[in-house]
Amino acid sequence: MASPKVYFHCITRLAGDGCRGRLSFGYRQLFARGDRWRYAATMESSDLSLEIYPLLFRNLAIALALGLLIGLERGWSKREVETGGRIAGIRTFSLISLLGALSFLLAQALDTWTVVLGFGGLALILSSAAFVEAQKTGNYSITTGVAAFVTFVLGALAMTPYVQLAATAAVIMAILLGLKPVLHGWVYRLAPEEMYAVFKLLLISVVILPILPDHTYDPWDAFNPYKIWWMVVLISAISFVGYFAVRIIGPRRGILLTGLFGGLASSTAVALNLSRLAKKNREGHKLLAAGVIIASTTMFPRVLVITGFLYSPLAKLLLWPLLVTAGVGYVAAWWLVRGEAAQGAGPVLNLSNPFEFGTALRFGALLALILWLTKVLKAWLGSVGIYLTAAASGISDVDAITLTLAQMASGPGMLKTAALGILLAAVVNTLVKGVLAAVIGGRAMGQYVLGVFVPQLLIGGSVLLMLG
Repeated sequence: MASPKVYFHCITRLAGDGCRGRLSFGYRQLFARGDRWRYAATMESSDLSLEIYPLLFRNLAIALALGLLIGLERGWSKREVETGGRIAGIRTFSLISLLGALSFLLAQALDTWTVVLGFGGLALILSSAAFVEAQKTGNYSITTGVAAFVTFVLGALAMTPYVQLAATAAVIMAILLGLKPVLHGWVYRLAPEEMYAVFKLLLISVVILPILPDHTYDPWDAFNPYKIWWMVVLISAISFVGYFAVRIIGPRRGILLTGLFGGLASSTAVALNLSRLAKKNREGHKLLAAGVIIASTTMFPRVLVITGFLYSPLAKLLLWPLLVTAGVGYVAAWWLVRGEAAQGAGPVLNLSNPFEFGTALRFGALLALILWLTKVLKAWLGSVGIYLTAAASGISDVDAITLTLAQMASGPGMLKTAALGILLAAVVNTLVKGVLAAVIGGRAMGQYVLGVFVPQLLIGGSVLLMLG
């Protein structure tokens, strides 16, 4: 289908009057035929200024405002350059947007070639200016030139019924241009293996996932390659968010903040790192314990996000128990460090790369095993089999059993059993991390961590029981 062509259509109220008669100007869609969209315009000369001009001026003002916004960002980013020393600033971008808007209007009255001529003339001017600047300064960046072309298009778009889309695009464009230092900083801080990890995640989610068969191969309906791999992608993506959040903020921005985002990547890794630091440093146990508590507590919102993706009724049942448990943990961590002054110098956490094919395959195999084991034990022992599997899985990992039970929760009478199984795995996993903190970090570290974990888990369990 060709691109929609917008143009003026004259309609009269009185047959045989040609284009005479009282009409209203507006970007009102009258009818669609194929890919040709027609809009009404006032053509009566006596009321031309009263009915056409207000809407024209409004849209021209919007086009001007969009150019001003983008020009403001471009002018501010090059504020140290002398006037006349840059290709385009706030005035030039405003004029470019107006050029696009006026070219569009002329195209309706004359011919569509007016837009092409306007765009071509702009391209010629910008190309010449960019060439001269590159020769004088050695700067070959074309960002400002591309921004100017987009501004021309947004100015034209502002004269159509898609004016809201033009405004939205202009705001996003201005933000994107203004984030140059931040975005470049992120890119510079990426290690090669992290860049490859991004590509690998895209490979398993965009390329591999769609071609996997979406049906089971075993009598227990446990092994579905598509569903298992989709859950691997989900966990990998959440881990990516936490890992790169720590990389972006820097591990030395504070233990509490690092613990929060590190908990998304791997709460166990954060707990082990901070416990080892507590063993080496006899001071600051409260702060390190608070980091362990925050990292472990972040597991509960993470579980809520996973269940929300997979089966929303299960997430609704777990909502208050998990939120209360997380709230108790975060408040307790704050209480531990409320008088500490050393929060600004956090430790360096050794978080491993969030994605490797070997790790993804091992997690997929573990997930398939737990899926199969849970269904087999459920058929053999009923709910007791599910709870045994959940407790055993929780010793090392909560994600696999959470994914398994979220997938099974839609079965008859399984909703509450799945919720209890997930909470049991989370309780076991939390207590294991508390014991590790005590064994590795020492008695003081263990007292702080377990002193929060035990009441935290009891309160969360009580909320679930009260909700029935």
